[in-house]
Amino acid sequence: SFLKRALVSDPGLEVDSVVRKGRTEAGADTFYIQAAGSRSDALASGYPERPEALFAYDAIVLANVEAAQLSRTQLETTRAFVAARGGGLLVLGARSLMRQGLIGTALEEVLPLELSGRGNAVLPALSLSAARGMNRVGLTASGEAHPVMQLEAGIEETRKRWDGVPALASTATLGGPRAGATVLAVSVGAAGGPRPLVAVQRYGEGRSMVFTGEASWRWRMMLPASDRSYDTFWRQAVRWLALAAGGPIGVTVPAGGSPGDTLALRVVVRNAAFQPQGDALVDVRVTGPDGQIERLRAAADADGAADGGFVARFRPKQPGVYGVTADAARGAAPLGSASTMLLVGGSDLEMTDPRLNMQLLQRVALASGGRLIAAGEGQALLTALGAGVPAARLAVQRDLWHTPWSFAALVILLGGEWLLRRRWGLR
Repeated sequence: SFLKRALVSDPGLEVDSVVRKGRTEAGADTFYIQAAGSRSDALASGYPERPEALFAYDAIVLANVEAAQLSRTQLETTRAFVAARGGGLLVLGARSLMRQGLIGTALEEVLPLELSGRGNAVLPALSLSAARGMNRVGLTASGEAHPVMQLEAGIEETRKRWDGVPALASTATLGGPRAGATVLAVSVGAAGGPRPLVAVQRYGEGRSMVFTGEASWRWRMMLPASDRSYDTFWRQAVRWLALAAGGPIGVTVPAGGSPGDTLALRVVVRNAAFQPQGDALVDVRVTGPDGQIERLRAAADADGAADGGFVARFRPKQPGVYGVTADAARGAAPLGSASTMLLVGGSDLEMTDPRLNMQLLQRVALASGGRLIAAGEGQALLTALGAGVPAARLAVQRDLWHTPWSFAALVILLGGEWLLRRRWGLR
């Protein structure tokens, strides 16, 4: 209830909730549902099973939900929700993580922590907050900079805020992070030693997060009413999880371009279950800065045809901001539309991403027969330049005019000229 109130009070979030109340005399589960009218019917029997119903959301929170409460189909659909749809999944609560939990289910590999092998260690926190008592929050180096954990504008202020939140009731003892996962916060449990408290990872097209603490409501009830640490943390967590979730129709435009360039406008078309629709008809409308509309028909993209990819070629005539809208249909049935903006002539392509691109430099070095030398390897550069000097270079340079042979040749030529002039009577 605390979590739901924190999310519902955020005007930028639209929240539906399903709470299991109990069972009827016939043994059927009953639920307390709060949802928008357009989605409530799909939640009448509890957690959705059909992809079309579940994929209507951007993020899912499973709070104290045991694996036995969800069918195998529901678990598989949730995995696809993250991997294919690009949604976010948050799992918390003792019933979800204790005992057998989600081990052996389709969601096990989606989560950023190992649910078995509970003895694995994690990196200790840089903050000393975890060492000051059990079940306290200790930020890791990654957590200090991650948007989920930011309670203030600066790192020092954020660390102080987390040091001041009350201790949790307990922490579930899980394993270490999976390859590619990031531990944002740790806590000291009854067994001693830092254990993961907050961990995140990317999975497929989406994101997942685990919170192993219990009774985080203490951060709301045991602090002054003006303290918003609890609300801020959970709102930021849900927003970060939902950030990667796009719609069934997606439009991608180049990072920049100039008038006269041919720009590729790419469109991904999927149905409500996020299945690729490679046989769809895709029309693209481009609205220029002067209000003129150009209509294009997108063709199947050879590189992304299997994923429902289409591409339309567009050549802007003037700089400015262009509006791009893609409408997709399959036969007479519309699949949806998506819009974005394109800036032409307002950015330098070389400065779009000025960060060091080691992979690109390595490819250039290999293609040209050269060598990539990192910054600070001055001696290696000198050695490479020395080794590249041609072996046939001259060790000593001499002037050809300063040799006896050149002097003799000059005497012979001048003498021959004098003799010929005498013989032919020339002066």
